[in-house]
Amino acid sequence: MDNLVLCEANNVPLTPITFLKRASECYPNRTSIINGQTRFTWPQTYDRCCRLAASLISLNIAKNDVVSVVAPNIPAMYEMHFAVPMAGAVLNPINTRLDATSIAAIIRHAKPKILFIDRTYEPLAREILHLLSNYEGLIQKGEPTPSLVARMFHIKDEKDPISLNYTSGTTADPKGAVITHRGAYLSTLSSIIAWEMGAYPVYLWTLPMFHSNGWMCTWGIAARGGTNVCMRHVTGPEIYKNIEMHRVTHMCCVPTVFNILLRENPLDLSQRSWLVHVLIGGSPPPAALLKKVQRLGFQVMHAYGLTEAGPVLFCEWQDEWNRLPENQQMELKARQGLGTLGLAEVDVKNKETQESVPRDGKTMGEIVIKGSSIMKGYLNNPKATLEVFKHGWLNTGDVGVIHPDGHIEIKDRSKDIIISGGENISSVEVENVLYKHPKVLEAAVVAMPHRSWGETPCAFVVLQRGETDTKETDLIVYCRNNLPHFTCPRKVVFLEKLPKNRNGKILKLKLRDIAKGLVAEDEVNVRSKFVQRHEDKSRVDHFISRL
Repeated sequence: MDNLVLCEANNVPLTPITFLKRASECYPNRTSIINGQTRFTWPQTYDRCCRLAASLISLNIAKNDVVSVVAPNIPAMYEMHFAVPMAGAVLNPINTRLDATSIAAIIRHAKPKILFIDRTYEPLAREILHLLSNYEGLIQKGEPTPSLVARMFHIKDEKDPISLNYTSGTTADPKGAVITHRGAYLSTLSSIIAWEMGAYPVYLWTLPMFHSNGWMCTWGIAARGGTNVCMRHVTGPEIYKNIEMHRVTHMCCVPTVFNILLRENPLDLSQRSWLVHVLIGGSPPPAALLKKVQRLGFQVMHAYGLTEAGPVLFCEWQDEWNRLPENQQMELKARQGLGTLGLAEVDVKNKETQESVPRDGKTMGEIVIKGSSIMKGYLNNPKATLEVFKHGWLNTGDVGVIHPDGHIEIKDRSKDIIISGGENISSVEVENVLYKHPKVLEAAVVAMPHRSWGETPCAFVVLQRGETDTKETDLIVYCRNNLPHFTCPRKVVFLEKLPKNRNGKILKLKLRDIAKGLVAEDEVNVRSKFVQRHEDKSRVDHFISRL
């Protein structure tokens, strides 16, 4: 076979922007985008993207130039996922929930040639940079000649960057993960297959597109000829209205959105003729929460991913699990699952020895991955890049176990593991038990200093609306009835709401700071101390307001 050669016909670089061209040809009458009263077909979206790419080229946007955008889930944000890389540039979608200082830090680090900001954020824009040309004006101005269009879809090197996604908006050391065309292509197709997404999905944008490019759904919906239903504001009524109006079949979200669905006058979809498939990521969803949501008519699949690689694990459902009791099914569904086809390998390793942990569902280690769908590295941060890629793997920083069937289950972030008397306690396992209590809406468990054991669990709890009778002792006793005693919280603090970042993730660092100032009880019987609950609550709320 040595005489075989590579030629133009069999050596085409992989890039997800080709999904758009195919969609315009294969689904000419399908609706591509719905945004209120505005509707586009796939040929129209293709034309608009070509025009925008042509305008960017006319503004001297060149290969590897960064184009930043601050916008909600609107058609423009979707179009830029294709148009910017079609112009040879790198898309930098910025978290809209960040403040001006954090966004300015990202811009100083990314050094974009152009910054697009939705008009909703004009006050924010004035604090950052002056707005450039009007977006729709650029669409009309673009002249995509046939030769220019051909150039747009011809990527010379599939390892060139397509997107620059920041892991956080912190001013100290922003880390921009450089995603390649090849990586985005493989990750997109892997996600479609793992989610078993069929043709013509109607996808509701409840997940921000700036979250790892909408977990690759920006490109994936085009690949399946689906319809993008855009949402500026994610609220319970808007979600239910769009599901009914457009017969939504798919959506992605973090567990926080589940609480919105349950709290905001939930609409029972269980009797509808179609299912709404929900891909959930972020923190591991408690089984009790999954059960409540599924009973409303949402078919939930859990996935795990990270900014540096997109979705990499999916909980692939096994037919034999359908014969198990519902509670056991929900426990299985909460697992993070198996590696996608885009990964070469996924493993859980002992951080000290770098040996694979036993597949016993108990022994914990760090989740590590390798494959072509993983980022190229962090922009202008070789130290962080070397650290995250040490030992030849991408080290996720997440602690998990492998079950005998090969499914991986996250137990915690490495920094969130509680070490009590030399024993590791998973905060996630304690949280899962608390979520099963009928009076608990949200729960977060962190380490609290203990004079004898070093650390002990401290639980922060938000009760269901209108619930006032549940006491600290009730939840401690409940945990002791369902968990080994040494893993149970010795302190329960009631809050009106948990502190969260702009992505909806619980700020455990803040909770740990609060827990340091609280006194752990050595005995379960804390009834005599319960009179201090309201005093503790006001003290904690004061801490949160200052952090």
